[in-house]
Amino acid sequence: MASQKNRMQKFYNPKLYKAPPAEAPVFVQVRSHVQHKADPGPAPEANFGGSKTEESGGVIAMMDGLVMEIDKEMTEAETNEKDGQGDYEQMMSDSAEKRADDSKSLADREAAKANGEADLQQHTDDNAATSKTLGATMQVISSLHGECDWLIQYYVARKEARDSEIDAMGHAKAILKGADFEELLQTELQTKVKPLLSRK
Repeated sequence: MASQKNRMQKFYNPKLYKAPPAEAPVFVQVRSHVQHKADPGPAPEANFGGSKTEESGGVIAMMDGLVMEIDKEMTEAETNEKDGQGDYEQMMSDSAEKRADDSKSLADREAAKANGEADLQQHTDDNAATSKTLGATMQVISSLHGECDWLIQYYVARKEARDSEIDAMGHAKAILKGADFEELLQTELQTKVKPLLSRK
């Protein structure tokens, strides 16, 4: 940009023009053309109502303004780029941290799930064993219930039979001791008949 501005100074303000450093001479062969056109002479200088110095001030100032505006935009772009880079790096850092947290949370949940499945299997096995024990217990209870029902059902008949056996053994014992069988028979009839007569 400085070289362009220097060239414009050469035209508009020759006092501020700085000649570029001399370069090494280069030999160039120029071929002349056969046709020659008439030389129109020097080109008329454009003048819009002011001198070159006045025009140079406007053009150079415009160029300086453009340069300043471009520098400002480049500075803003660099600042925005730095801010964007910082935001991007922060986002990447946050994302990496979130991924780590999510991975840890997932591992914890998988461990909890495995523990829950192990507990469920243990409870299922315990339930099966308890159900088996309950079935055996219910079978024993049913068997005992049948025996108890039989005892209750035939209790009266068994009691009467036992009482009869006790009486018979008492008579046999009395007879063996020398008691009279007829007296025993009468006594027994009286004990059995007396309650029947009292009911009437």
